[in-house]
Amino acid sequence: MHRRTFRYRLYPSKAQTKVLDEHLELCRNAYNQLLDHCKQQYKENGKTPTQFDLNNLLINLKQMRPEFSRIHSQVLQNISKRIRDAYTGFYARRRAGLKAGLPRFKKYGRYKSVTYPQSGFKIEGNKLNLSKIGNIRIRQHRELPEKIKTLMVKRMPSGRWYACFSCVVEAQPREKPFEDVGIDVGLNNYAMLSDGTRIENPRLYRNEEKRLGLLQRRSSKKERGSLNWVKAKTRVARLHERIQNRRTDFLHKESRKIADNYETVYFEDLKIGNMVRNHHLAKSISDAGWGRFIRMIAYKEEESGGQLIQVNPRGTTQMCSRCGEAVPKDLSQRIHRCPGCGLVMDRDHNAALNILARGREIGREPPESRPVEEGATTPSTMVQAYPVKQEVSLLVGR
Repeated sequence: MHRRTFRYRLYPSKAQTKVLDEHLELCRNAYNQLLDHCKQQYKENGKTPTQFDLNNLLINLKQMRPEFSRIHSQVLQNISKRIRDAYTGFYARRRAGLKAGLPRFKKYGRYKSVTYPQSGFKIEGNKLNLSKIGNIRIRQHRELPEKIKTLMVKRMPSGRWYACFSCVVEAQPREKPFEDVGIDVGLNNYAMLSDGTRIENPRLYRNEEKRLGLLQRRSSKKERGSLNWVKAKTRVARLHERIQNRRTDFLHKESRKIADNYETVYFEDLKIGNMVRNHHLAKSISDAGWGRFIRMIAYKEEESGGQLIQVNPRGTTQMCSRCGEAVPKDLSQRIHRCPGCGLVMDRDHNAALNILARGREIGREPPESRPVEEGATTPSTMVQAYPVKQEVSLLVGR
């Protein structure tokens, strides 16, 4: 059983859009009041209230401000959960020695979604019925599973509305034509598979960069807060959303092809957060979306009975895949030429073959013999079955 999120476009009327915006603003006010109570309690007692205490406080807020009664009760209770989750994350990061900031108040326009954890919604034909809002037209472009756990109604910066259903789906193992494959990701080619398959880099952000810059310059010339400024900002947001949607579509299609054809997929264990510190390549790396690509393949493989394994990337580009000799080369050299065995091939293909060989080596090792101590230097110290976290379910599956 897996949790997946299915996203559908909503088409609320002008009156329904106004009601949805009012609900978001009321939720923002409730969030800020509950957070203010948490901060005061921490100053006085050194502790933050539990989610149960915050839910009780909501009862008092509804008595003092009757307008909160226009919102479904479970939507309000989800506000308490968001605050508690924010504090839990803060304490966890601080214990781990990472940079952490306390939860902050939400300013106008920063509260963008409402969540129905268990009830308050149902689908009737091509309409989504929301408690205390009414029937909103929904475009169901694919079938929705029966086991729906939660619903999030979200407003995008472009002004579009979406319904995100978190559902439980069953794994469906199936036979695949090929056993395994090594994949090397890059910027010249988006990915090169060890069997020679090449995935071209669409460069979606780069292709729209000129148009995006034009819209941003137009927006900067408008008077801040004016109607024309709002329209210009919306145009920028819609172009960003278009780029994001096209990237998501590309990643889903390519990850689905790989997950349907290969039983085991080997990837480099890339530290993408460190790689984007290179200011010459940061924009292109972010445009590629390697992290999302790996996560999509990971959960699709898990659902179909396969697996994704990450291996140590050290030396995969410089080492010859035939004889193992080190052949140093910089990024400008796109062809691998081995002086030892005479192998000549695309450098990305050579790296993919090395990733495949390293993954197969790890697969042959007995699990108990693999070193796990910190600081071990063998390649297997970096190999891991990629963990599919619950957050991955927010990706829209295909």
